[in-house]
Amino acid sequence: MWDGNVYLHSDIKVNLSSSPAIFDQMMALKGKCFRQQKGRITQRIRLGKKSYFIKQHFGVGWKEILKNLVQLRWPVLSAKNEWLAIHKLQALGIDVPTVVAYGRRGSNPASLQSFIMMEELAPVMSLEDLCQTWQIFPPSFALKRSLIEQVAYIARTLHQNGLNHRDFYLCHFLLDTVKKAEVENRLPHLKLYLIDLHRVQIRHLTPRRWIIKDLAGLYFSSKDIGLTQRDLYRFMKSYHGKSLREIMDADNGFWIKVLRRGEKLYCDLIK
Repeated sequence: MWDGNVYLHSDIKVNLSSSPAIFDQMMALKGKCFRQQKGRITQRIRLGKKSYFIKQHFGVGWKEILKNLVQLRWPVLSAKNEWLAIHKLQALGIDVPTVVAYGRRGSNPASLQSFIMMEELAPVMSLEDLCQTWQIFPPSFALKRSLIEQVAYIARTLHQNGLNHRDFYLCHFLLDTVKKAEVENRLPHLKLYLIDLHRVQIRHLTPRRWIIKDLAGLYFSSKDIGLTQRDLYRFMKSYHGKSLREIMDADNGFWIKVLRRGEKLYCDLIK
């Protein structure tokens, strides 16, 4: 339900008082800090019997806006971006966190205040954590194939529908699971969430350079998990929905750019 400039699920409203204003109460919530950046803090909080993650935006200031623009980067000014991205991805059938509260206040881009609160996804495990031991303890072929195809499907769905993530790494894919040992037993019913959506860009068509950036980031984050050349080819085939021969004939140059950019990211990291 909407309450002035705030969307609030009924489960959240019962945990708030009638005064002060709901927006101010949401901006004042305190919990365990998970990340704090310029003008933004992400916290895990508990209301009633449930846990949530809330991102509170306090305004980035004109200096930060100008710095980003000089670097040809569009700054994240409020929670609106994540709010829109979550609804777009839900409409496309991609699993994302459930929003239970959202609000935005102000008109000055440098001092916008906003928040977005989502249900905690639990129990989950990031693909970064799941895959970190694959070089020593390889997964089953069925599990690896399933995850490769699911990640490729998510990437394809984003890019074919005008979206790009901008932080498209394995750590931002969360696998719905109870324990790591139980993952193998849940095939073929694995559920993969895409998170950290505050920088997602939404357009009518996704520019090629942003697609390359997303895929290069994904390649970079998977460099040390023991993927083979066949695994990379499997991802490419799933992403395009074509045979490898068709891909090489039609757009080999595209994947060369993806690999070069991914390798550069990796080399810059280990320097």
